Amino acid sequence: MNSSVSRPTPDVALAPCASYDSAVCKSALERVIAKTGGLDWILPGMRIGVKANLVSMMKPDAAATTHPELLRALVEMIRARGAVPVVGDSPGGLYTAAYVNRIYHATGMDTVGAELNSDYGTREITLPDAVIAKQATVTEWLLNCDGIINFCKLKSHGMMGLSAAAKNLFGTIPGTMKPEYHFRYPNPTDFANMLVDLDEFWKPQLHLVDAVVAMEGNGPTAGTPKPLGLVLAGKNPHSIDLICAGLIGLDPATVPTLCAAQARGLCPENADGVSVSDDWKPYISPDFQIITERNGLQFQNFFRGKAGTMFSGFLRRYIAARPGVEKTACVGCRKCEQVCPAKAIRMSNGTPRIDRSACIRCFCCQEFCPKGAMRVQRSALARLLVRG
Repeated sequence: MNSSVSRPTPDVALAPCASYDSAVCKSALERVIAKTGGLDWILPGMRIGVKANLVSMMKPDAAATTHPELLRALVEMIRARGAVPVVGDSPGGLYTAAYVNRIYHATGMDTVGAELNSDYGTREITLPDAVIAKQATVTEWLLNCDGIINFCKLKSHGMMGLSAAAKNLFGTIPGTMKPEYHFRYPNPTDFANMLVDLDEFWKPQLHLVDAVVAMEGNGPTAGTPKPLGLVLAGKNPHSIDLICAGLIGLDPATVPTLCAAQARGLCPENADGVSVSDDWKPYISPDFQIITERNGLQFQNFFRGKAGTMFSGFLRRYIAARPGVEKTACVGCRKCEQVCPAKAIRMSNGTPRIDRSACIRCFCCQEFCPKGAMRVQRSALARLLVRG
């Protein structure tokens, strides 16, 4: 008699991965994927789109992009099933072969053994079940794939607090259109709902998180590498993000995508409601530098009705975080001026000047500053009222 009892598939699986050594990565990825049910859904001849995080032209050791060693291990697993892995992304900037190929090279994607996406077409889509983004323009390559794996990088984020599974699918919006979407949805709650709408449209069969070395501080591109030693996997991006938030000491109530997903019943209210393959709490990083000076959601229920609207307006104008320039780090490259969707930045004597009345606090300037000179800052009033 077989006494073995089959265990239910956990919402989130994790496996320790101490380094980016190829053998270590392969072992960790095989274990974590097996815990989520494996790759039996991949059939011979399928084209599997692997949506990596290739946010900028940065080397793997900067911890801003999905590491090529993990992607190489995944590519081998897909090929072993007789399928064709296609790796791609639409980073900020031109969505053209010339630009994206430079991103592929800088991030090490041209070493992973996969077909790199070369389809730079876009398509207008309708999202009938969306809460806010009923229509969107997306990159076409994933629409032509038979399955999708979302392979993100765990990072702090200026606007959303957390960049992980849910946020990574913003990379399906063409690079040059990203600022337009920030301008279209300047409110963090609206922007988060747009992201969740995209998550619900794409519905990847598997989400993977590179948390071997995460990014803390001035993320998602100018922060500092922070070893966590983990790979995570699951089928629900928001459940994964709940655990990711817990790992870096981030209150889920301050992560707009989690709040939006919870309002729709797409994930539990907290990490205690997520079934995890292994005990994840020993991996919590108590000193992880998160971006606390953000447009928080914690004030939204203080008042209702007209009083609430007035109070929210006051917070946005005088207390909410905003981008600011660290002059000693600025090199006057004008990237912030170029990416600002609200056209709120002008250069003066080689230094960015921000028109506060026009700034929509989308933090595009902070995300795409190549020198990390743009930072999330608290107002003087906020520092006075909430010290620390």
